[in-house]
Amino acid sequence: MNFENLMRQRYSTRAFLSDPVPPGIIRHILDVAQKSPSWCNTQPWEVVVTQTPSATQRLREQLCKHAASRLPAQPDQPFPREYVGVHDERRKQCGAALYDALGIGRDDREARTRQTLRNYAFFGAPHAMLVFCHESLGFYGGVDCGVYIHAFMLAALDQGVHSIAQASLAAYPDLIRDHFEIPADRKLLFGCAFGYADEHHPVNRYRTERAAITHVVRYVR
Repeated sequence: MNFENLMRQRYSTRAFLSDPVPPGIIRHILDVAQKSPSWCNTQPWEVVVTQTPSATQRLREQLCKHAASRLPAQPDQPFPREYVGVHDERRKQCGAALYDALGIGRDDREARTRQTLRNYAFFGAPHAMLVFCHESLGFYGGVDCGVYIHAFMLAALDQGVHSIAQASLAAYPDLIRDHFEIPADRKLLFGCAFGYADEHHPVNRYRTERAAITHVVRYVR
């Protein structure tokens, strides 16, 4: 696809087929994403990819068990303190559309909890990626890693591979560092589940809207 088509067709996939992505395609996606720009060319992203479904399943089991115990999240970087104004409106619209696509009612807390826990099961994806950054690089290292994961998702879609960026996977960084034997000075920023989309699942048929540029851009002449 060309760049515009990739931008317009990408969406956050929340139901995947079990079919694994061939290793050569994963390597190609990672190679393209590696071209991402970064401050002083530091290339701060340090990435762990579960290349096989069995590796993904081992991490999935640990994360799901941990999340189901309702232990409080302890991310390395704080999650948003609150959502206010238009940001809160957009968040609520997104959540309402998601649950509507799944047929989950506003008061069905049990079903909503089950859907939330699917984050830690990678929505059934055969692969997961975790993105770390050295603690010394702070906010701007995180910005660079955000550029990287966006490039990864677009490069993946260009190969017919779908994905979803997941802040939820950063909720329990100590567990993930222990699982992969990652040093403590590498901070977990976010993750990404990826694989082939289940196009027939209703959750993959809804789309979020984007604000008009007149709402977010100020021209100065």
